[in-house]
Amino acid sequence: MNIIYNTARKDLPSKQLKELFVSAGWSDGLETPEMLKNYNKPFINSTIVISAWENDCLVDVVRVLSDKMFRSIIYDLVVLPEYQNMGIGKELVKMCVEHYPDSEWLVQTTREISAYYEKMGFKINEDVFLTIPCKYFS
Repeated sequence: MNIIYNTARKDLPSKQLKELFVSAGWSDGLETPEMLKNYNKPFINSTIVISAWENDCLVDVVRVLSDKMFRSIIYDLVVLPEYQNMGIGKELVKMCVEHYPDSEWLVQTTREISAYYEKMGFKINEDVFLTIPCKYFS
């Protein structure tokens, strides 16, 4: 396995992103043409995007929104199932935190996945996060 990490590229191929999200169970694959056309837009507009590649295949990606000082939030850490449990996702999170080591780091996740992040030093807090759902997922 020869994984190459890319910290410079944000304009990831929409088709590979969609395939990654579908294979990880994060998408049902029924996106509208507008969503497919703009699949990489959240990555392009993020503060940090780190991707992991084997040859020309996108195997893992993470994106971060940050003010670069006080708060940084990890979104969309997604790993192809056949590459899970190999430490690639953990490496991406480590690389993210290294960008702004003094920032408070938050992660948007579910209770079922929270243990994964707790192993890397994240703590569950009792803050309440309120949301207005995205029109594409409501």
